[in-house]
Amino acid sequence: MKVLVTGHMGYIGTVLTPLLLARGHEVHGLDSDLFAACTFIGDIAEIPAWKQDVRDFVAAPDATERLRGFDAIIHLAGLSNDPLGDYRPELTQTINADASIRMARLAKAAGVPRFVFASSCSNYGASSDEFIAEDGEFNPVTPYGASKVEVELAVRDIADETFSPTFLRASTAYGVSPRLRFDLVVNNLTAWAFTTGEVHLKSDGSPWRPIVHVEDIARAYMATIEAPREDVHLEAFNVGQTTENYQIREIAEIVRDVVPGSKVGFASDAGPDKRNYRVDCNHIARKLHGFKPQWTCRRGVAQLLDAYRATGVTLDEFEGERFKRIAHIKRRIAEGTLTGELKTAGQLETA
Repeated sequence: MKVLVTGHMGYIGTVLTPLLLARGHEVHGLDSDLFAACTFIGDIAEIPAWKQDVRDFVAAPDATERLRGFDAIIHLAGLSNDPLGDYRPELTQTINADASIRMARLAKAAGVPRFVFASSCSNYGASSDEFIAEDGEFNPVTPYGASKVEVELAVRDIADETFSPTFLRASTAYGVSPRLRFDLVVNNLTAWAFTTGEVHLKSDGSPWRPIVHVEDIARAYMATIEAPREDVHLEAFNVGQTTENYQIREIAEIVRDVVPGSKVGFASDAGPDKRNYRVDCNHIARKLHGFKPQWTCRRGVAQLLDAYRATGVTLDEFEGERFKRIAHIKRRIAEGTLTGELKTAGQLETA
């Protein structure tokens, strides 16, 4: 298949692209590469790509023509964590919601038959301790979560016999990637344990969170585009395993057990976190037969620990301007290499 991956230079995209190539797919990318200076470990696959902001791509008069001939679009591009989403919520609206909806409409106009949207279990937001299946109520508590809900509802309305969207609601990601995110709970707790000896909890540890390894998320995208249309048309899937729902303190205890000499500690201002949800992943296990998750939290922590040892990452690095997404963006704005609209001047397109 000829596949366009938007956001191919990000945390998930740099893991997904090599998997697609290994399966024989023809992969093209679209990414402004905001975090070009933030590669953590490993190589990034080189593919034909447009180095362009997704907002500019969908606004271009030739956008429809550029999308013609693709068999599927995997739409990952967007601001992908809560601090960035909260920094300027209007940017989350224009990038994550408006541009994503426009991309789906352009894909339909161009005759692209498959559109896979990177949604999120953040759609469920503040919930009870009961398991939530795909028909559960939306209750997002952040601009990021709200943007994902808006896209799902809008794109669902334009589906027809020629245009088939699928919505992958990923659990909280973790695991090694060339563009590793240190803000994600498993990655962050393991990094604190490795660099300081303390599994540093910034909340009281009581909220529930479903987690899934970044490689398993990538496998879900690949399985979706390869599945028969009738298995995935207008489907929403909670991506993960039902057994991989944990309270944050349980994750901290796993990290403590895996990282030698570490102990669990709490930040001085640690308190409740209003994001609380457990998700039921039985639907994806039953329906998406090509999706076979490989990872558990304990294995993922061990993988992260090996990577941290190999790189010798320090507390100042992962909590500082190199790897902390919001700090990196603010530094680039202060330096003048990025505008307040998160656009880089002088970007060139390659195809």
